[in-house]
Amino acid sequence: MRSGSPPAGKDKIRVAVIYGGRSGEHDVSIRSAESIMAAMDPARYEIVRIFITEHGRWEPRPILPEPGANPGLDVVFPVLHGTFGEDGTVQGLLELADLPYVGAGVLASAVAMDKEVMKRLCRERGLPVVESVTWLRNSNAPLGFPFPFPVFVKPANLGSSLGISKAGNPAEIEAALRLAARYDRKVIVERAIVGREFECSVLGNDSPEAAPPCEILPSRDFYDYEDKYLLDQARTVLPADLPPSVAAEIRRLAVACYEAAGCEGMARVDFLFENTTGRLYINELNTIPGFTSISMFPKMWEAAGLPYAELIDRLIALALERHAERRATAYTR
Repeated sequence: MRSGSPPAGKDKIRVAVIYGGRSGEHDVSIRSAESIMAAMDPARYEIVRIFITEHGRWEPRPILPEPGANPGLDVVFPVLHGTFGEDGTVQGLLELADLPYVGAGVLASAVAMDKEVMKRLCRERGLPVVESVTWLRNSNAPLGFPFPFPVFVKPANLGSSLGISKAGNPAEIEAALRLAARYDRKVIVERAIVGREFECSVLGNDSPEAAPPCEILPSRDFYDYEDKYLLDQARTVLPADLPPSVAAEIRRLAVACYEAAGCEGMARVDFLFENTTGRLYINELNTIPGFTSISMFPKMWEAAGLPYAELIDRLIALALERHAERRATAYTR
């Protein structure tokens, strides 16, 4: 099937776009979804909007967790950032419903969402990650760390830099832990890297490819939620101003990280470059990256020669391809 073409005997592909959701990234999800739907070719696609309120109500209809119970839907495009959407929960529902869907499966979604588990997977593959310790919300505050200040304190399961703060001394740790613990019971404390921030988009199922990376130039102390979505002052450099060997290494590590988590469809891998050592570190893996008008995942692919609308076509084709492949798997004797 040609990328973005309807199945045989149908005029259009009927795409259910799920957005909103019970997450601190609810508003970002809406902006991403509106950008995606605006880019979808109306001659190829019929859009079915499925909105999830901040309280978890599905409007106008839910997806039912039963094969054949959602007639007329050819593929689902989940545009749900953060918890209850990017963490394997919705992906599990779509698997139960036997519906093709865009993006990573249940396992990859869950492990990529959990920063502590993702770090363990990377270490197992020999991929570079920043030193960190884990703290649970109901535990005593840690008395010290095996690395110097400053440190970053993060909820283990959240995106868009929500709940993240930088602590420069022991007196600032308690407030940072309380903030992060509002968003997750598990908190990551990691050594702060002084240097540069890069992002790299990855696309594909069995043979993923990485786009040329971009550099993020925050307007604040670090690239937080306000800097990403509200202030409009952070700058990006695309393609990143890097020696070819370093750019190639970022792309290699991005694909290696993607494969370590078992990703399919798409992801964005974020990197830190330490000025003093010249070392690259994998920072995060985002399985449903932002698709807003300022988001870098589509911009990197556009710079690589794949325009936004064609990127949407490709993602839908990858979803249908994966679903067809899985149908060759036997689940009973």
